[in-house]
Amino acid sequence: MKRLYILPLFLFIVICLNAQKQNNGIDNNLGNIFRLSNAKTRSISPENLNGEKGKGGMATTGTGANASRDLGQGWKVNPCVVIKAKTTFTVAEIDSAGSIQHIWMTPTGNWRYSILRFYWDDETTPSVEVPVGDFFGMGWGKYAPLNSLPVTVNPGSAFNCYWPMPFRKKCKITMENIDEKDMILFYQVDYVLTDVPSDAAYFHAQFRRINPVPYKQDVVLVDEIKGKGQYVGTYIAWGVHNNGWWGEGEIKFFMDDDGKYPTICGTGTEDYFCGSYDFDTRKKNDAGVERTEYTEFSTAYAGLHQVIRGDGHYDVSQRFGLYRWHITDPIRFEKNLKVTIQALGWRGEGRYLPLQDDIASTVFWYQTPGHTPFPKLPSKDLLEVN
Repeated sequence: MKRLYILPLFLFIVICLNAQKQNNGIDNNLGNIFRLSNAKTRSISPENLNGEKGKGGMATTGTGANASRDLGQGWKVNPCVVIKAKTTFTVAEIDSAGSIQHIWMTPTGNWRYSILRFYWDDETTPSVEVPVGDFFGMGWGKYAPLNSLPVTVNPGSAFNCYWPMPFRKKCKITMENIDEKDMILFYQVDYVLTDVPSDAAYFHAQFRRINPVPYKQDVVLVDEIKGKGQYVGTYIAWGVHNNGWWGEGEIKFFMDDDGKYPTICGTGTEDYFCGSYDFDTRKKNDAGVERTEYTEFSTAYAGLHQVIRGDGHYDVSQRFGLYRWHITDPIRFEKNLKVTIQALGWRGEGRYLPLQDDIASTVFWYQTPGHTPFPKLPSKDLLEVN
């Protein structure tokens, strides 16, 4: 009977040892949530723009002032902000060491025209520069449920992010509205003020779009990552321009001065996103006729959470949203990293067909300070979903 307790006891010891390394409050999870910490919890929202202790809900003017006119201060006077057309709003600015733990927001307007940027410490170029929809896995501007460990999108287009984002001096988050129309933003940034471990890397996210993919060319998801770190995730909004299956292409990770050939090479797009056989399952329609269809799925680490099948009229394109988070299997690099993927389908007679699809990607990684400046974000017209 004693042998039955060896494995649970071993796991408990591992959890406790790991928790001892995480007592700064940066990574609160079930492995260490019972341990006390000196970290100070703070939150920034329109009701407390600076995250100050004891200063929440003090607004006397704001977007909810008319609705609360009979109630007064403390009654939801400023629950959201209006970001004027062609302006940039500072969502959060923190002048201390700490770590962002959770971001919630629900933006109105065109999600491709609202650009998120994050700056760590003394950076002059952002470590994160992504349209808000793509950052949260909603690149097609339409809601789809997404239920993963670091990102969730809940009914009502509620965007949530749980990537831990440590910083040693300060943090600045902005939202630029490049649209011709004003937008409304409800948001909350939850974070801790705490010491940051010396081996903590900085969070990065980069967006790219190519439409159409040049014939017989691999799609570069990211290149020129220089430094030491780990690649932790891929989201792609994939628009198909051909009939037939589109996901035969391989993803490749060129790390630490790889030449023509990569260290890691996948076996197909649906395989990389942890599916198989075209994401197809057999279903019966209302008439009892069996047919093969794409099957959406959303799991902790991977998913095909969005399938836009087209309406047969003006919205005819097939469009897909896919994510793959490398949380239990981060791709670690010592010096540099480049990631590519192929757009590949089928010709007749069992031959591959290089596709010229619409691919918008957002990639996520952690690295040492001093990132290479990102490529210029596409213009408004080239960001547009049409």
